This record gives sequence, C-alpha cells and structure tokens, in this order.
Amino acid sequence: MPKRPAVCRCLSSVLILAAVVFICRVLTNANTHGNSVALADDKPAVLVGAGDIADCADLSGAEATAKLLDAIPGTVFTAGDNAYEEGTAEQFAKCYGPTWGRHKKRTRPSVGNHEFHSGGATPYFDYFGAVAGDPKTGYYSYELGGWHIIVLNSECEQVGGCNIGSSEEQWLRDDLKAHPAACTLSYWHKPLFSSGAKHGNAPEVKPFWDDLYAAHADIVINGHDHDYERFGLQRSDGTADPKHGIREFVVGTGGKNHRPFASPRPNSEIRNADTFGVLKLNLRAHGYDWKFIPVEGRSFTDSGSDSCH
Repeated sequence: MPKRPAVCRCLSSVLILAAVVFICRVLTNANTHGNSVALADDKPAVLVGAGDIADCADLSGAEATAKLLDAIPGTVFTAGDNAYEEGTAEQFAKCYGPTWGRHKKRTRPSVGNHEFHSGGATPYFDYFGAVAGDPKTGYYSYELGGWHIIVLNSECEQVGGCNIGSSEEQWLRDDLKAHPAACTLSYWHKPLFSSGAKHGNAPEVKPFWDDLYAAHADIVINGHDHDYERFGLQRSDGTADPKHGIREFVVGTGGKNHRPFASPRPNSEIRNADTFGVLKLNLRAHGYDWKFIPVEGRSFTDSGSDSCH
C-alpha cells in the first residue's frame, strides 16, 4: 500500500491531538462540576429585596438598603409596605422614589397594608403600573430563570378574602397547575409564621400555604414585622417537615424602624431585630442559596443553601 504524503500524516496528527485535548477538557469539567452541562445549568438568577421600606419621617434606613441594591444585579422584590405612612402618591414620589425607586425598572413589587390606607392602594398601582398586576387584585406571577415566582395580596378583606374558594385562592391553585416548575417561590406581605411582637402569625393566609405545599413549593418571603427571621422547612400547621416543607423568610428590614420579638415560634431558626438589610437569593436550576446582606456598619448576616423539592 502506498504511503500517505507527509502533509496528510501531519494533518491527521493535528486532528487527533485536537480531539484528545477536547476530550480531556470535557473530562476535567465532568470531574469538577459533575458534568459539563451543569456549568450552564447552575448559573443562578438573582432575586433580592425586603419589605417595610421607605419611611418619610426618616429615610436613612431606606437610603442604606437602596445603596445595597445599587451593587447587586438581578430582579428586585418588595414584600409590601413600600411607602410610609399612608402609601400616598406624594410618599411614593418623595420617599420611595429617590431610594428604592431608582431600581423601579427591575422591581416586581407586592402590596402591603399601608398601601391600602390610600384609596384602595391606587397610588401604589399608579406608581408601579402594569408590573404590579391588575389593580383590582394585586396578585400575579412571572418566571425567573428556571423558577416560577408567585406574588400574592395578603390584604384579604380588600380582595374578597383569602379563604378556600376565594377568587385569589382559586387563582393561586390554577396558576400552580399551569406552571408545574421544578422550583417555586412566592412572596406577599403578611407572614403565616412570625415571632414578631407587633404582629406575629397571620392565620388568614394559611390557604395560600396549603396550596403551595401541595404543589411542592420551596420558599415563601414576607414582611410586615420589622425584623429578619428564617424558619426551617414546615407545613402550614407549624409541623416541621424536612423533606417536603416550605422555608419562610420574614424580611421586614427595608428601612422602617425595627421592632422586638416575642417568644420564638416553633421552627424559627434565626432572628434579628436591629439590622436593616436585604435578602439575596441565587435561584439555581435545582436549588437555591440565600444570604441576608446587612447595611454598611452592621455585622449580622445569615446564609445557606438548599435543593428544590
């Protein structure tokens, strides 16, 4: 058999070498990260925010937490009570606007009880526009990375109740069925569980929790009590459920004055009532990381990771 020209032999060697290099890189990534697909799969979407934010009587807290947002990319959430004391158009313009309002274009808000002090929360809906949902309801959902995010209205009397069979509860069940995402998070203002001395538990939102639990949701975020509290995985009756339970964060630390705790509720894992800050969530394809980031000059923090159900 005639020998191949030297140039062909050289080309073949180069191609073989290139193939070997490629395979080695794939194997290296697989050893380091589980598999090469995981590198793209684990690029997180960022959700960051807090509730109980701009107090027109003292904007120093809201200014400090807004400064944190300046350095954190991603989607901003609010957990209600965005502008104090009455949620008026003037308070949104002069107090929320210069602070958290500079991140308005990337904010997905939720409504609190103080917004409803002014004309059925009309200034809130006027300020945020269509992104805040239908002004008649105030609840909506959206996608963020591979996660399904649900924003609810815990001012039950204002929207016809939160009980089983109410319009909002039926909407929630339908939305969960229509979006069977691997990972689900929901936020609203009043927490089902809270150790806060001022408000504490809000049992009227229990049907929300039951629907979310039945759909294997992972995280609930609330405000209302002016503190930070993280709960372990649990059911709506307060029973610990490490396998299927929902993790709740109370993040009423956006800038309004702090309030003390009462006796800790069952499954309360960490609490702080003297530090403004924001909760940052890295939402990965099959799990999440959380970190409470304090304002400048404060040292309290909280962090951890978990997988989706």
